[in-house]
Amino acid sequence: MNLIITGNPGVGKHTVAEKLIMQDPEYQLIDINKFAMEKGFTEKVKDGLEVDTMKLKNTIKDLTLEKSLIIGHLAPYVINESKIDFAFVLRKNPYNLIEIYKNREYNESKIKENIGSEILGIIANDSISSFGKNKTLEIDTTEKSPEKVVEKIHELIMNPKEREVVDWLTLVEEKNEFDRFFDY
Repeated sequence: MNLIITGNPGVGKHTVAEKLIMQDPEYQLIDINKFAMEKGFTEKVKDGLEVDTMKLKNTIKDLTLEKSLIIGHLAPYVINESKIDFAFVLRKNPYNLIEIYKNREYNESKIKENIGSEILGIIANDSISSFGKNKTLEIDTTEKSPEKVVEKIHELIMNPKEREVVDWLTLVEEKNEFDRFFDY
């Protein structure tokens, strides 16, 4: 089985992947960002790295994936749907992500960009567009330990109809804080 773990920065992708690998070391781990750097598909920009997703996609399509665990926020843009069984989109309350991003010393515009993406569910939406609704499963990691998230992944593999839908828009609307996260 080939699995993707994707989501915005700070939602727990790598920690959850490590726990999955500890439970089943037969998984081949593919970290999309590391892969892109190793292949020379990245360019340093002022607030991080820019990835040439076309080169990355063309190279990844030639990989033979067997029992692979693919990690990265770029997965919906570079992995072909036919190569995977499930894509797990890890989500986290945007108010919790603010502290994570500050601790990572993200600048204000990068914080706003990533929080806005989480609120709007950009990666979840793009995963559904790329992999289909049946293969894309969201998990709210906000109050869950990595072990509980791994447990949830196993549950969803066995019964994908038990899916959850994560909706941060309603939360932000209830707090009337759109202007805090969006410039329009």
